[in-house]
Amino acid sequence: MNALPRYAIYFVPAADSALYRFGAAVLGYDAYSGEPRSIDGAADDWNDITQAPGVYGFHATLKPPFALADGQDEASLTEAVARFAADRGAVTLGALQVSELGSFVALVPSLPRPEIHALAEACLRDFDRFRAPMSEQERQRRLTPGLTDRQIVNLARWGYPYVCEDFRFHMTLTGALSLQKRSRALRFLCEKYEQVPGVASVKLDRLVIARQNETATPFRNIAAAPLGQSPYRPFAYSC
Repeated sequence: MNALPRYAIYFVPAADSALYRFGAAVLGYDAYSGEPRSIDGAADDWNDITQAPGVYGFHATLKPPFALADGQDEASLTEAVARFAADRGAVTLGALQVSELGSFVALVPSLPRPEIHALAEACLRDFDRFRAPMSEQERQRRLTPGLTDRQIVNLARWGYPYVCEDFRFHMTLTGALSLQKRSRALRFLCEKYEQVPGVASVKLDRLVIARQNETATPFRNIAAAPLGQSPYRPFAYSC
C-alpha cells in the first residue's frame, strides 16, 4: 500500500480554458472541481478507455506522484513551488497534436521543445527533498518488463523510470489500449480536438500541485503557481 496522501507537480491548463475543458471532458473528470464530465459522441466503452488516466485528471507530469518525506508538509511544498515558479518564465509549447504514444493516446508537442525538458528536470531535482523514499512494494510494482538499464537507475534514484533523458512531455487522453481500440480512439479524439478553439499555440504558464488523499480516490488540483511572477527572475528563461 502506498503512503498517503500523495502529491504531484503538474502542468494543468487554467480551469476555464478550452484546452482544459476538452481534456476534462475526455477523461470524464474535472480535477479542479472534483466533478464528473462527459464528451459528446463517445463510444459506450469510453469510461473503460479513460478510467486509468482519469484518476490523475488532465495534466502533464513534471514531478511524478510522491508521498511526503518525514519533516515535510503540504504548506512547505506549496510555498516551495510558488517560489520556484516565480523565478521561471512560461514555456511556449506551440501546437499540440493527438498522437499514439506507445499503447495509449496523448497530446504531445508537434515540434521538439528542449525548454520543457529543462523545466521538468528542474522540478524533478528541486522538489525531490519533499519525496519520501519509495517502498519496496512500490519499487516492485514499477519495475515492469521492458525498462532499460537507465530507466531502472532512474527508478532507484527518483522513484520513477521516465525522467531526465527518458522524459517526454505528454497529456494523457486514454489508458493502454489494443491496436484496434487505440485506432478508434485516435480518430475520435483527433476529430474532437480539431474543434477546440485557441490551441494553435499552447503555453505552459503554471505549475499545479495535485493531491490524492486515498488510494481509491482521484487526484484533486489544490494549488496553482503562475510562472514568471517575480520581478527579478534570476533563473528565468523565455521562449
